[in-house]
Amino acid sequence: MKKKLPSRITVEGLDRAPHRAFLGALGVKRGDLKKPFVGVASTDGRVTPCNALLGAFAREACEGVRDAGGVPFDFASISVADSMSMNHGGMRYSLVSREIIADGVEAVVRGHAYDALVCFAGCDKTLPGMMMAMVRLNVPSVFVYGGAALPGTWRGRDVTVLDTYEGVGAVLAGKMKEGELAELEQACLPTLGSCPGQFTANTMAMVAETLGLAPPGSATLPAVSAGRNEVAREAGRTVMKLLEKGPLPRQLVTKKSLENAAAAVAATGGSTNAALHLPAIAHEAGIRFTLDDFARVAKRTPLIADLQPGGRYLAKDLHAVGGVYSVLKALLAHGALHGDCLTLSGATLESALKGHAGPDGSVVRKEPIMKTGGLVVLKGNLAPDGALIKVAGLKSLSFEGPARVFDSEEACLEAVKKRKYKEGEVLVIRYEGPKGGPGMREMLGVTALLYGQGMGEKVALLTDGRFSGATRGMMIGYVSPEAAAGGALALLRDGDPIRIDAVRGILETKASLKTRKAALPKRQVSGVLEKYAALVGPANLGAVTHSGAPSKRTSRGR
Repeated sequence: MKKKLPSRITVEGLDRAPHRAFLGALGVKRGDLKKPFVGVASTDGRVTPCNALLGAFAREACEGVRDAGGVPFDFASISVADSMSMNHGGMRYSLVSREIIADGVEAVVRGHAYDALVCFAGCDKTLPGMMMAMVRLNVPSVFVYGGAALPGTWRGRDVTVLDTYEGVGAVLAGKMKEGELAELEQACLPTLGSCPGQFTANTMAMVAETLGLAPPGSATLPAVSAGRNEVAREAGRTVMKLLEKGPLPRQLVTKKSLENAAAAVAATGGSTNAALHLPAIAHEAGIRFTLDDFARVAKRTPLIADLQPGGRYLAKDLHAVGGVYSVLKALLAHGALHGDCLTLSGATLESALKGHAGPDGSVVRKEPIMKTGGLVVLKGNLAPDGALIKVAGLKSLSFEGPARVFDSEEACLEAVKKRKYKEGEVLVIRYEGPKGGPGMREMLGVTALLYGQGMGEKVALLTDGRFSGATRGMMIGYVSPEAAAGGALALLRDGDPIRIDAVRGILETKASLKTRKAALPKRQVSGVLEKYAALVGPANLGAVTHSGAPSKRTSRGR
């Protein structure tokens, strides 16, 4: 950490007089030119409640950087919110936005030669996008989540936007009146912040804290809590300490810490999207971490947290009983955690957990809810490279039925809306993978309708697309290889028998597929989707778009 600061290349020397003039116009004083330059990146914007507070938090971090003797430079990245892109073609841009965020932050930090980085993110893809950038850049970095919204209250109970998604299905099934849905719609999201269940945003916030990239206690603190401003300011002070002594992101993101993060996801019944994002973060560190690695960890990890969507509690409830560290301490006691991994402070995780009270017995159980984690990877002739199902909250872990095949999400959604499907069928949505979509759309619209119609476990849904962290029911996604890459889903026909066994980890059909040929639908794409389809890799390896770090290393990668 004693190396010359990268930012010196922009301020030192006669030929840097124009650079100093530009900095002066920003208000940087002559005396500040000798100080470290710190980028403060956020996905601030008024396009979604998840990110609407991030600009204010970023400004607090800037003050923290100044307090500690640095010069902050704040900038914003894009965000595509799953909330607004759901159920239409805009969802193709959601996963793509993860890559745009990582690439954009890299471009600004490298282009301006900043010495360190503080990142703020709120909605689903913004979190892994920022973490990927941190690990790729490998400069001293701190990640801060914007926090979850508080739940609403409707008819005497806590409700979230998931209740509204599922309420649509209930109306279509005649189980709820439209007026009741209108009431629910207006009550379910009373504050700014991300969805409050253990959906993708909160899952990835837990991942950040478990990896050591985020301050302890920051993942579950509500977005509108007064304490968020101090967390943000302290992040600015912390990154200045990291400039002196580390650790750097690639010292924190190791094979062991990735296994810890996978264990935290499995133990909380977290979002299936984590199995897509963890390999992508690992890829930036030159570490191979696949869906198979995730499966191995999930199988040995007990489900110990009773969190929505499979359980009862929300992020605020987990925070009230000690947050992420309550889960991690319980996992350590179960022998399901590597305690020798580093935290942001440089201390080991085991030592950081010593002063923590541990599980409360209700939100975080002392005895497992299930002996294995809330997520299971399935394999077989329909998914030789793997598929993923969330089993937390499922009444049955097996399903057999005939295929009902759709070549797009829209086609299936229309059938579900009109209830033109039968109990016992396996609804197959194909050509929605990373390349086939392109963009690997999220299917919460379909899955929530099915659940709202009371059919969440009476039919199964199988797709090479992906799911929301809020999805529940007999839903299998992330099928690899995807149909557009020659996967077996492309060869399925209506009526083919499909067997799903989440106990033995099996996804298969007895139909003879060898003599069949696939008819690949023609989709005209251009712009960013064309570039993405040409570059993106398979889901089981993280759906990444570049070759990654050549090997694991702890240098700054300059």
